[in-house]
Amino acid sequence: MKKVAILILLSFFFTNVVMTEEDSRPMHHLKDGTFTNTSGVSNNKSLNDIYEWITDKNRNKPTPYDFEIVSPNFDVIKQKNKVKSVTWIGHATFLYQNQELNILTDPHLSLRASPFSFAGPKRYTKPGMTFEQLPKIDVVTISHNHYDHLDVKTVKRIAKDNPDAIFLVPLGLKKWFLNRSIKNVVELDWWENYDVKGTLITFTPVQHWSSRTLFDRNKSLWGGWHFKNEFHSLIHLGDTGYTNDFKETKKNLGSVDFALIPVGAYDPRWFMKFSHMNPAEATQAFIDLGAKKAIGMHWGCFILTDEPVTEPPILLKEEVNNISLPEDSFITVKHGETILLD
Repeated sequence: MKKVAILILLSFFFTNVVMTEEDSRPMHHLKDGTFTNTSGVSNNKSLNDIYEWITDKNRNKPTPYDFEIVSPNFDVIKQKNKVKSVTWIGHATFLYQNQELNILTDPHLSLRASPFSFAGPKRYTKPGMTFEQLPKIDVVTISHNHYDHLDVKTVKRIAKDNPDAIFLVPLGLKKWFLNRSIKNVVELDWWENYDVKGTLITFTPVQHWSSRTLFDRNKSLWGGWHFKNEFHSLIHLGDTGYTNDFKETKKNLGSVDFALIPVGAYDPRWFMKFSHMNPAEATQAFIDLGAKKAIGMHWGCFILTDEPVTEPPILLKEEVNNISLPEDSFITVKHGETILLD
């Protein structure tokens, strides 16, 4: 009888421990080991939805455009410790220099955003910089694991050329890098941060999802990267639908000096609204973040969705004018263009 009583007590103890552990689990950590958005809403688009979209006889099928590529300002880029700048390499890939570090965001310099070398979205605008033109890279950030943001050939080349570079990745993605012999990897959950030579880098929530195969949906996290040192602050939002997370980011981390905000890959809205902002939503995100200035990204490189490839910068400029923001507050730039940061 005494033994039974002890077992009952132990069962209550372990039950309470388990419940306490579950209760303390962050809301975006689900019981099955996957992740969800702060709203609790996940991308529920099915294979049937994809089929409906791609077989729609009335859908717009955009064609590539010959966007101008300009030469980066290498005089600025070489002055790592003197000048703050960003250079748009293409899509979500930027070289960000904050007077302390050379930071590369979502590096993608390959021909396709795809698991296959012979099929999938093909780059129609060459990268604004080549591997050989890049300076020594200190930090690489990855917003999530989709193929247009995480390219295996590019990250392996960056790691080879920069053996001391730190790769900052979302929670659940470190193993992917280790399996590809990239060892200098730190994975972070939302609101966790990592200091690199005086720059505090924080992983922030956005509204998106993750997957590289049919079997790993939302098993790694997604997010934006916020950088702050004594000279400057900047946020790179990766991929995201419009969300109150931007207001929360401002509340927790303060207004930013500069934001890199996705403005493309938004049509059709019934399919893309959850995952990608249109220019009007991106402008509201700019306001929510309290950013002083911003560049629109995630357009002009791969055909991923149905809007004309030239449309995002046009609609962004119209929206900035419509709500009476300064014309130079939220802009788009040319591939390869280097912008000096105030």
